[in-house]
Amino acid sequence: MIKKISSFLFLGIICVSLFAQNAKSKTNDPLLNNIDKTVKPGEDFFLYANGGWIKTNKIPDAEAAWGIGNLVQEDIYQRLININKKATLVKAKKGTTTQQIGDFWSTAMNTTAVNKNGINPLKKDLARIDAATSVAELLKLAAEFGTKGSSTFFSSYISQDDMNSEQMAFQLSQGGLGMPNRDYYFNTDEKTVKVQKAFKAYLAKIFMQLGNNQGVAIEMTAEVYALETRLAKASRKLADLRDPYKNYNKMSLAALQEITPNLNWHEFLTAAKTPIVDTVIVGQPEFYKALDKELLATNISVWKNYMKYNYVADFAAYLDDNTFMDKFIYSSSMSGAKEPRPRWKRVLDAQEGAMGEALGQLFVKEYFNATAKKRYENLVEEIRDAYKNRIANLTWMSDATKAKAYDKLAKITKKVGYPDKWKDFSAMQISKSSFVENMQAANMWWHNYKVNKLNKPVDRTEWDMTPQTYNAYYNPSNNEIVLPAGIFAVPGKKDAELDDALVYGYAAASTIGHEITHGFDDQGRQYDAKGNLTDWWTEKDGEEFKLRAKNIIQQFNEFIPVDTLHINGDATQGENIADLGGLLLGLDAFKKTASYTSGKLINGQTPLQRYFLGYAYSWLYQARKERLANQVKTDVHSPAKERINGPVVNLQEFYDAFGIKKGDKMFRDENLRVNIW
Repeated sequence: MIKKISSFLFLGIICVSLFAQNAKSKTNDPLLNNIDKTVKPGEDFFLYANGGWIKTNKIPDAEAAWGIGNLVQEDIYQRLININKKATLVKAKKGTTTQQIGDFWSTAMNTTAVNKNGINPLKKDLARIDAATSVAELLKLAAEFGTKGSSTFFSSYISQDDMNSEQMAFQLSQGGLGMPNRDYYFNTDEKTVKVQKAFKAYLAKIFMQLGNNQGVAIEMTAEVYALETRLAKASRKLADLRDPYKNYNKMSLAALQEITPNLNWHEFLTAAKTPIVDTVIVGQPEFYKALDKELLATNISVWKNYMKYNYVADFAAYLDDNTFMDKFIYSSSMSGAKEPRPRWKRVLDAQEGAMGEALGQLFVKEYFNATAKKRYENLVEEIRDAYKNRIANLTWMSDATKAKAYDKLAKITKKVGYPDKWKDFSAMQISKSSFVENMQAANMWWHNYKVNKLNKPVDRTEWDMTPQTYNAYYNPSNNEIVLPAGIFAVPGKKDAELDDALVYGYAAASTIGHEITHGFDDQGRQYDAKGNLTDWWTEKDGEEFKLRAKNIIQQFNEFIPVDTLHINGDATQGENIADLGGLLLGLDAFKKTASYTSGKLINGQTPLQRYFLGYAYSWLYQARKERLANQVKTDVHSPAKERINGPVVNLQEFYDAFGIKKGDKMFRDENLRVNIW
């Protein structure tokens, strides 16, 4: 699925206090405590700013990575546990938030029942796959299973029409692969080969679990792997998925039927309990043409095995320990985690996906006050003003394009903390039946919720993240930034304790400025003030932007985060542009504060130094090599180290703050510094 929401980051989960390593420290200032004084800022600013913390904080065995997001999440977890435990003590009416939260938690945490059930909750549907006599029947089953949360063959979803943001549309994208993306089927580097072997071993385990002997399971694995390799060959690469025009192919349902004669779309939509639509948006038509041929060319027995392994794999996290561990072993080939995360954390993550906003209603009542909300709402406006000034001072953009840029900037909607209107989850059928059935029930609720949006006005008040989420996003179709309460948290600190320099670097730059800049990155700039995909730039201005974007692509192509793997500067350009834009905007806004103009030192650090250290603090992070390799191959975000060292070298103020001169590793000649916004 091509996500139209550009997220700020995604980090894993947690277990210790940020300040554990500083128990003997004289100060509770993270910007001072985390510094590694053996590293000069001009040699490696990431390690200078965060190396002290990294040296004394080992990545837990259950984690692929560890950092600031994990530490914030630890505090959030503890608060969510309290909410869950309170809910289990109440005899609540069915359909109430308390009943749903309490029953979900108690059922998922009942390991005895979960292990006793094994994969029994799935056997009825697995038997239906076995009983199918044609590929057409399998496709109808796939449509039905998709409503429960098991996606096979391809990806389908309902989202705003890129070229008409007032309408919701049925959309299709490439999919159907068991490994993260197409490159995993063709790359031959050591780490990729390791993942390929782990994936094949995982398939064989599933087929043996389903009653086949080892020899037969290995044969089934080879057939399914070959099938997926053919689907991967027809799939687009990561960088090619960034062009919104090339990935927007609107056609009538009849036209889609013509290019996929072996896939009956009326039957598929009916089985998926989705209204028959007149038009559909297809991301990658060539994938569907290749899939259509495979539906005839591949034996039905292979398709059955393909569907069965997917069905087990999609729900493995909610099944017995053995089934879960089989998938964990495979996933650890990409994450490097040495052991699973505690069950209670996995349950909280599952609950977040199932009914996170229901939890959020209780969360914000206790943990995010009006004063904090107001502080960050004001920060958004400061960043907006800073961006307006930057647009005004651009020498490469015409007045005609500037006028439209001002309009888009002014119309960016800000959503801070939590939604004003909450979703009604009362129809979600959560019970004490089983963990996996509760997850399927939640998935069906979400499917129906999204299907009901078809042919109705777009609800622009809706949030796609929960208040307790340590993340944020920009949605181009709504021209909005969404900043959940969780993203502003600092471990071990209350908001009122945070000095301006830290806040402007940590929140204004890396979050607010970052997200607003997404509205003007290589993808976001192609959407207008109303959220429609349309070219509002003059041809000359568009080319000028591309020339400047090429500079940041080239800069990040140079980075080698792990082994011999280079960052894909093209695929990551949007996030890299947003990082640089956020850093510039945060600094512009900070320079207008009394904290900056006073020049007052805090723990021996100047306001400018603390600003850059605050930005680096937002990327306090370390990852295993396996995780880094997977990120470089599959993620549009650069690794944490490069998200610090990459943008800072383009700002003269960074050189001034730390006395960085020519000859230092962090020094970049002025003619090579990236300047877009």
